[in-house]
Amino acid sequence: MSLTRSTYGERAKRHPNLAAKALLETIERKKSNLCVSVDVTSPSDFLNVIDVVDGLQNSHPSQTHVDIIEDFDPSLIDRLTNLSKKHDFLIFEDRKFADIGNTVALQYSSGVQKIASWSHITNAHPVPGPSIITGLKSVGLPLGRGLLLLAEMSTKGSLATGSYTEEAVRMARAHSDFVIGFIAQRRMEDVARDDTTSDKEDLLILTPGVGLESRGDSMGQQYRTPEEVILESGCDVIIVGRGIYGKSSDVDVQAVQAQAEKYRRAGWEAYEKRLA
Repeated sequence: MSLTRSTYGERAKRHPNLAAKALLETIERKKSNLCVSVDVTSPSDFLNVIDVVDGLQNSHPSQTHVDIIEDFDPSLIDRLTNLSKKHDFLIFEDRKFADIGNTVALQYSSGVQKIASWSHITNAHPVPGPSIITGLKSVGLPLGRGLLLLAEMSTKGSLATGSYTEEAVRMARAHSDFVIGFIAQRRMEDVARDDTTSDKEDLLILTPGVGLESRGDSMGQQYRTPEEVILESGCDVIIVGRGIYGKSSDVDVQAVQAQAEKYRRAGWEAYEKRLA
């Protein structure tokens, strides 16, 4: 059975990576393939958005950008991980590593943020070549973490196309114990496929650039609907940020909860249609 016709729960039973297995299991349990991207700079807004959205079982996982938080303090991570346990969600730190293996291993494990110690999933640009995976894997795999490669992007004029995307897929297949999938706009099973490609591979697709009303912004972002992403393109998770909490620094609890539920419902209904 193809991945697009398998349930998240069925795929969780077969997946070899612990982070991917946990992600699929929790998506199934919460009936939510929505990932909320928390692109805010205030520590209080950061925690409020996550608490409001995940408190109603709307989102899984939460996508964080701790490098944009003003006055970052390590205690913020303690509060984030407590919310993760309280509301049953995984943490995806959208770090987008893009350096040689030794450097990214240090960025992942050390410094003020110590990302590998708390983030279940992170991501990287494949542009440095396979060494970026081996560097991150040396830190993350023993901790049961998972890595996503940026195979495609949702911005207008992105260079992540063609042979670049194909090479990202080849790199992922060579490190399938740690690379759990891609940031991409479509399924990748048929990309760069050859006689050595396993029929059992399960590369998750998390897709940004999802909107219910807007089709783009002034900075080149392009949006597609949850149905276009999940049903038509066969992707697994929709990533939504400003479409849920807007641009205001004041978190309107009721408005954010209502908007998150609207996206959660749209994403899940598209998934159910795909199964049918």
